[in-house]
Amino acid sequence: MVLTNAPIISHKRRGTKTPFHSKGGDTLTTLYVIAMAPQGGSPEGGLMSTLIMFALIIGIFYLMILRPQQKRQKERQKMLDAVRKGDKIITAGGLHGTIAGVEEKTLLVQVSDNVKLKFDRSAIASIVREAEPDTKESK
Repeated sequence: MVLTNAPIISHKRRGTKTPFHSKGGDTLTTLYVIAMAPQGGSPEGGLMSTLIMFALIIGIFYLMILRPQQKRQKERQKMLDAVRKGDKIITAGGLHGTIAGVEEKTLLVQVSDNVKLKFDRSAIASIVREAEPDTKESK
């Protein structure tokens, strides 16, 4: 085995040449030989174990990252669909207000007396307190 680009330095002890530096050359030569040794087993076994490891990595990635993210998105969408007039909310920008009107994609938020702002539904960060349902008892 000949390495073309590696500098060849001779060992003073043995008079042999190695493609590594003279300090620690024996250890590096041994490591190099071990690393370059052909792996035993059939090529199909190596391919199968690689595919199994790849599938495990994808499975762990799905369980640890994608699945919880999808769950959070569903919960957020459920919260945005449940917004109704009278709910106290906080927007993504930190504005506190009360829902004064609900449209398909936008909400009218009352932030003060005579001050109403129109926001996209996606701008809602959280619902602080839901409006109390209209309960009128008939006598």
